[in-house]
Amino acid sequence: QVQLVESGGGLVQAGGSLRLSCVVSGRTVSNYAMGWFRQVPGKQREFVVVISRIGSTYYADSVKGRFTISRDNAKNTVYLQMNSLKPEDTAVYYCATASQGWASKPQFYDYDYWGQGTQVTVSS
Repeated sequence: QVQLVESGGGLVQAGGSLRLSCVVSGRTVSNYAMGWFRQVPGKQREFVVVISRIGSTYYADSVKGRFTISRDNAKNTVYLQMNSLKPEDTAVYYCATASQGWASKPQFYDYDYWGQGTQVTVSS
């Protein structure tokens, strides 16, 4: 049984930083692509970033240069470091694991397990 548990969300002022964690059980994060998504109520879920099993990354333009995804294989955990946060980053953030380790394009990943989400609120 695969489980993903996010943590690290909270309230932060614009310009501040947060680090989200996603602890995975039942699947080895180093063997699969891992992604972060976010969703605002009433809007579609938005892709944020993905890291492949070989460490290649792809970021949404909206977060490029501000967010960084990383992976700790020993802890089977994926992180999302978020810097220079903006009010428009406010959302529930979800981590997900793909059924593949690598895909030629980020839209080709098939995410089959998701966490419960963690709220990030950025005040202006």
